[in-house]
Amino acid sequence: MQPFTVRVLEIIKRIPEGSVMTYGQIAVVAGSPRGARQVVRILHSLSSAHGLPWHRVVNAKGEIALPEGEGRFMQRHYLEQEGVEFGLGGRIDLERYRYEFPPSER
Repeated sequence: MQPFTVRVLEIIKRIPEGSVMTYGQIAVVAGSPRGARQVVRILHSLSSAHGLPWHRVVNAKGEIALPEGEGRFMQRHYLEQEGVEFGLGGRIDLERYRYEFPPSER
């Protein structure tokens, strides 16, 4: 596994319950500011195998990026179960729910 992939997995595992991170934010913390699409691929292909809290990752607008369907419904359901609230247009207030890694852990 590539170092970037390992770092992305570590970051996603550490997102606390009731918080979210964006794909781009994870890429920056993992050391590749332009790697948001890689984060998407890693999340899609390795979530089950590594028990990732995939539902805590959203797009830069605070929206669920999955298309309409069961996955999107489940992601919203899991986030709401953790206390994350959705506003107008199905957006999450990133100022309130975004998890920020402490600078010492970057």
